Amino acid sequence: MGAEIALVFALAGHDVLHNDRNEASLERATARLAILLQKGVERGFYTADTIARALQRIRTTTRLDDYAGVDMVTEAVFEAQDVKAAILAELDCVCRPDCLIASNTSTIPISTLAGLLPQARRPYFVGTHYFSPVSRMKLVEVIPGFETAPATISIAMRLMAAVGKTPIRVKDVAGFAVNRMLHMFIIEAVRLVEEGVATPEDIDTACRLGLGHPMGPFALMDAVTLSLCVQAQEIMQEAYGERFRPPALLK
Repeated sequence: MGAEIALVFALAGHDVLHNDRNEASLERATARLAILLQKGVERGFYTADTIARALQRIRTTTRLDDYAGVDMVTEAVFEAQDVKAAILAELDCVCRPDCLIASNTSTIPISTLAGLLPQARRPYFVGTHYFSPVSRMKLVEVIPGFETAPATISIAMRLMAAVGKTPIRVKDVAGFAVNRMLHMFIIEAVRLVEEGVATPEDIDTACRLGLGHPMGPFALMDAVTLSLCVQAQEIMQEAYGERFRPPALLK
């Protein structure tokens, strides 16, 4: 998702610095973006000139020190609070005091993550939860923490709209709005398979043709990975109780 977030900003005309753990990861991400953009050209979404300019705007780095002069950073590592804590601590040491830091977490409350930062940094910290695939999905949940400044929220909302997204402001709770609804839906879909009510393929067909969804829950789980679904449900189970316990079949 981090690579596609970088792409969305580059397509909107911003210079972007994309970080990952090593050069091999960055090369794989860049190759995936090139394939994605080429498919977009074939479908008429982009011109070859547009994608060439966008890719030129994305620089890559394995060093967080390179973020010293940027206006905004988006953290998009996986849903593990200890990993996010380490990244945020490094960014706090590197970034300008007024740099806006956003998290793409899908389930961890923003105020919990903000608590990992010094007091002076918290007004500039906000949640911007994108949806996969970022290059196609328009929605972004903008989630202020308890200490997020009103100006930071306004900047985030305007910036999301300026890069072609539709932002909605959501209260800071575990799972926010969309994932709380989505995972109840996914949990029930898995239970239907556990109980022998229908096959995964037939449930996906039912959701596409009966509910008008672009893809069914099992195809969606394949796209976002089963491990991420389990992680998200375990985080929400801790927050809300048994209704979010991951089904045995999913685990």
